[in-house]
Amino acid sequence: MVGRYTHPAMGQIWSERHRIDTMVRVEIAVCAAWAERGAIPAEAMATIRTASADPERVREIERRTDHDTTAFLWAMGETIGDAARYVHMGLTSSDVVDTTLSLLTVDALDLILDQLAAFEHAVTKQAVTHKMTLMIGRTHGVHAEPLTFGFVLAMWVDEIRRHRTRIEAARAQMAYGKISGAVGTHAHVPPEIEERACALLGLSPAPVSTQILQRDRHAQVIMALALLATSLEKFAVEIRHLQRTEVHEVEEPFGGGGAKTPVEDDPNLPVSLGAAVDQQGSSAMPHKRNPHKTERISGLARIVRSYSIAAMENVPLWHERDISNSAPERIIFPESFTLTDYMLRLFTRIMDELVVFPERMRANLESTHGLVASQRVLLALTEHGMARQDAYKIVQSGAMESWATGEPLQSILGRNPTVAELLAPDELAALFDPGYHLAHIETAFVRLGIGKE
Repeated sequence: MVGRYTHPAMGQIWSERHRIDTMVRVEIAVCAAWAERGAIPAEAMATIRTASADPERVREIERRTDHDTTAFLWAMGETIGDAARYVHMGLTSSDVVDTTLSLLTVDALDLILDQLAAFEHAVTKQAVTHKMTLMIGRTHGVHAEPLTFGFVLAMWVDEIRRHRTRIEAARAQMAYGKISGAVGTHAHVPPEIEERACALLGLSPAPVSTQILQRDRHAQVIMALALLATSLEKFAVEIRHLQRTEVHEVEEPFGGGGAKTPVEDDPNLPVSLGAAVDQQGSSAMPHKRNPHKTERISGLARIVRSYSIAAMENVPLWHERDISNSAPERIIFPESFTLTDYMLRLFTRIMDELVVFPERMRANLESTHGLVASQRVLLALTEHGMARQDAYKIVQSGAMESWATGEPLQSILGRNPTVAELLAPDELAALFDPGYHLAHIETAFVRLGIGKE
């Protein structure tokens, strides 16, 4: 994990210390299940409950054994003496490793869901605030028709909620353990032991397993994170475009000498999550206020998205298992979660403090001299009996003249005799009122259940 992009809460989940502690927890749960059946004496079980394993000791032993689970069991056994002979009865490495990964993943997904809720709240607040903040909609990067900034953000809210549904589904698929032995047949560990151990850990036993939990579960998790990261990049690209000098309708928060915020006073947070009070946009050009936070999100999203390929490649393993999935998972799980968590936290702050320029939005909308009303004029002419293609040619011709000369489209069409014959001056003028496009903006908010008075 890269410290620059690791929040302490997520970093703790994927730390080596926590992973090994969780493996100890799994071994203790299995022993407890055996003890309930009388297979482990009460005195030995009491000792087993005190077990631990030091990560450095595990690494030291692994250098000798070249087997991480054996090294773990050796280090754990050193802390409980003779009681160690009852540990790992009937198990294979993956019983512990896979069940541990499930526990870590469920905890990490819960943290992602918490951060996703905070992000949704920040976006929703801005959507409601700017529900009627008029701006130009763009298709192909070109002015299309008016909408509102709040409407744009309402679309984000809807997308965020779909991600929550996907991540909850992925969590449900990962809330499983397996304590079924070398090829999953329970030959040396009865199903009842698996069921009880999983219950003690807050998991369900996989209905069927081989030596491992099947990796379609794990792929679903990484793919859900990758898709979320992709949407975060989509949102980031929108802000990056709107912050361009020629557009300048929104702007990332930019520190400039204000008082420190609580987030900056937490020494455990990555510097890159802080709110700089002496921010500089360029080492060479003092005037620069670059969208570097959303650019960072775009870059990190590419990493998370790329990990989805490795996750899918991990699904088709040989027979009852091989370990070609193991090395990729040591990378893609911690980093996918760490980076997604980081992006959510950073984007939440961006949205909390986003600077919006409604006047600039209105100026940009009006900069094309009424061209964005072309469809309304087209429809009005057809409603008055003109053939659609004839109406289209008239409006398009006027639009091209407006593009070339800068003269308002309304003026050009107003002196066209065919248009004047069908549309009175006041009727033509009304077609250029951008407020017409706001009549149904409220519908999206009602459907989402946000922004109610």
